[in-house]
Amino acid sequence: MSRFWSDVVHGLTPYTPGEQVPMPGLVKLNTNENPYGPSPKAIAAMQAAVGDQLRKYSDPGNAVVKDAVARRFGLTREQVFVGNSSDEVLAHTFHALLKHELPLLCPDISYGFYPAYCSLYGIEAAQVPLNERYEIDVEDYRRPCGAVIIANPNAPTGIALPLERIEALLAAHPDQVVVIDEAYVDFGGQSAISLLGRYDNLLVIQTLSKSHSLAGLRVGYAVGHPELIAGLERVKNSFNCYPLGQVAQAGAVAALDDVAHMEQTSQAVIATRTWLTAQMQTLGFEVLPSQANFIFARHPQRDGAQLAARLRERAILVRHFGQARIDQFLRISIGTDEECAKLVDALKAILG
Repeated sequence: MSRFWSDVVHGLTPYTPGEQVPMPGLVKLNTNENPYGPSPKAIAAMQAAVGDQLRKYSDPGNAVVKDAVARRFGLTREQVFVGNSSDEVLAHTFHALLKHELPLLCPDISYGFYPAYCSLYGIEAAQVPLNERYEIDVEDYRRPCGAVIIANPNAPTGIALPLERIEALLAAHPDQVVVIDEAYVDFGGQSAISLLGRYDNLLVIQTLSKSHSLAGLRVGYAVGHPELIAGLERVKNSFNCYPLGQVAQAGAVAALDDVAHMEQTSQAVIATRTWLTAQMQTLGFEVLPSQANFIFARHPQRDGAQLAARLRERAILVRHFGQARIDQFLRISIGTDEECAKLVDALKAILG
């Protein structure tokens, strides 16, 4: 049926998500899901929202979720945009704010949806190489551009920039939008939200999928100057006026308000990450310094793709990327202590 496709569809290279495999006894460390469940308060709120009122449309303005985000960060409702996952928020951001005459700057190794959105929306991008330590160097972004987007912490490396480097990036581009994608920030990074009062060109995007353990709910949000938010709203309301249903809104509000649960589970992930990093290094792996809920590691004597395949034979899934410069690395999500111990035992057996 490809003869009916538009030229745009023919030119797309879609993002490839991590596998979701129905395998008995699977240790699933390939999609950066939180190993711990959502806030019990969020589950109770969603259960309470299931009823006769579902016959009605949800609030298209997502006011209760915007207010919850505003409470969490000391903002106003006009500074908050809400969408059906941070992926949708990113898509609207690319469409509304990142297409300009000069190219968009983004890292050459980062979230795979960035080039997919550029292709979908016809955005010219200039990929800025990570340095030899796989870090984003903001000095490399001191060049003419239409806008900038980076993930902080970056994915798949897990490496985060300190807040002063983000501020240097914002100061270097006062007339361009700078988007900071903070999907993993609660696992040890520094959020740029504290800079919103000083930089009207800053847009920060976060998600409930990772630190709030709600990947299956699909809720994300952006915070920034009201003029940036208004641009996102114009695109959203030209695309889908009702991105979040009533159940999702109820769960999102309760999850955002339960900061204690988010911090408790995030600290548990960080503790396991520290243990797993040490174990991997003992086995001879190079592990990049991570502030995310995953690690990025390679072994000097073992091929990355073969290691991933050998682990899969043992019902352990990790993520391998065939991209240049990182094709020997494995991205390993932080699971429970038991899951990570199984991974270590499997690697010991494979390495002999």
